[in-house]
Amino acid sequence: MTARHAVSRWILLLGSSVLLGGCVNSDMSDLESYAQQVLARKSGHIEPLPEFKPYQRYLYQAADQDKRDPFKPIFEEEQQQQVVATVDNAQQQKYIDEIKNRNREELEQYELDSLRMVGTLQNKEDLWAIVKDPEGTVHRVRVGNYIGRNFGKIINISEDGIELREIFKNPQGVWEERKASLALNEEE
Repeated sequence: MTARHAVSRWILLLGSSVLLGGCVNSDMSDLESYAQQVLARKSGHIEPLPEFKPYQRYLYQAADQDKRDPFKPIFEEEQQQQVVATVDNAQQQKYIDEIKNRNREELEQYELDSLRMVGTLQNKEDLWAIVKDPEGTVHRVRVGNYIGRNFGKIINISEDGIELREIFKNPQGVWEERKASLALNEEE
């Protein structure tokens, strides 16, 4: 049966190719006449691109001549000079050194309010806090670790929360510290 089936396929294929071969028309006179009509049309006129004047840079020179920068407000500049005069440079350097001379930790990539304290772990020596990040990953932290984007150093862990000391720049560009906390999230 398979040999018969194969032979009948070949006969069917040969017959259909003979029938389809008779449908070909080699007369292309209508296509040639259409191509001649398109080529005989008058071409359109394209406007040339407008000329652009080259950009001429203006360099503000008054700053080099000890004049006030017109792009900065007068009052903020005076206040900033007063604040900078009263800043303790040793304290500023301490903050800068603390920020630069350490490796960043994983939880520093998140805002403090997006982190959740979900519990604590304790052994004989240490009390660890369990913190969940926005993606749902759980992290174990202890006193001395950093969390949050404002260089928040953990200074105390208790069973109901974490106390931090954050370092941030105020609007005058001076480094300051503030206390922050992360409370135990009892919903989880």
